Amino acid sequence: MGGYYGLAVLVGVASLLTTGQCDVSCSGTDGHPGQAGAPGRNGWPGAKGEKGEPAARAEGPVDAGVLLMLKGEIGSRGLQGAMGPKGYRGDLGPAGRPGNPGRPGADGKSIGHGQHALQQAHSASSAIRTDVSYPRYNQPVTYQNTVVNKPGDFNAATGHFTCRVPGVYYFTFHSVAKVSMCLYIATDAPFNKLGFCDYNRNADQVLSGGVVLQLAARQKVWLESFRDQQTDPGVRDTREKQIIFSGFLLF
Repeated sequence: MGGYYGLAVLVGVASLLTTGQCDVSCSGTDGHPGQAGAPGRNGWPGAKGEKGEPAARAEGPVDAGVLLMLKGEIGSRGLQGAMGPKGYRGDLGPAGRPGNPGRPGADGKSIGHGQHALQQAHSASSAIRTDVSYPRYNQPVTYQNTVVNKPGDFNAATGHFTCRVPGVYYFTFHSVAKVSMCLYIATDAPFNKLGFCDYNRNADQVLSGGVVLQLAARQKVWLESFRDQQTDPGVRDTREKQIIFSGFLLF
C-alpha cells in the first residue's frame, strides 16, 4: 500500500510538470538598449619615434615645389648694391643731453708785450729784379733775386706779397734805368694803386716810392708797371735795369 502511494505521488508530480510548460505565444518582449557610458580617460603619450633616414639626392630633374620646401645651406655674402636715392629729411629731433666736458687743452704760449710781441709776429721781405727787359704794362713785376723773405710771405715768381699777420706795413721800391719808368704800388681793395714816374732824360733814371698800408690777412701787395709818357724806343730798351721792392711789418 505504501508502494502504490509513492507511485501515485510521482505520477502527480509528472502531471504538474507537464501542465506547467508554455508554448511560443507566451514569451516576454525585448528590453530597451541601455544609455552610452561616459568617455574613458586619455591614454598615456606614446614613446618618441626613431629619427628617419636622410633624403637621398634625386637624379635628374627635381620638382621646383619640392626644392622650395627643402632648406639649403647659407650662401656667401653678395656684392653691395648701388646706393639708393637720398631719402627725405626727417623732422628735427629733440635736443640731446649735454655731453661730458672735454679734457683741458695744452697750455698756450704767451707772446708777451712790447718788443717781445713784435719779435713773435714778424714779416720782412726784399727782392731785386735784374732782368734787362722793360717790365710789361699792367702786370706784376717779378724778381730774379730774393734778399730777405722771413718767414716766407713774399713770392718772387709772382711778385706778390701775401699778408699773413694782419697789421700795419711799410712798402718801398727803388728803380734805376736808362729810360723813363712808371710804377704802381698796388694792392687789393680798398687801397688799390699809388703811382710814381720819372722823366729825367739827361742821366740814369732813379725812381723811388713808399707807402704805409694797413693790411688784412691774405691781402696782397705788388709792384706794377703802367704806361704814361714813355716812348716806344724806351719800352724796347734792353740796357741794364734794376728794381728793388721791400716791405716789412711795423706793428
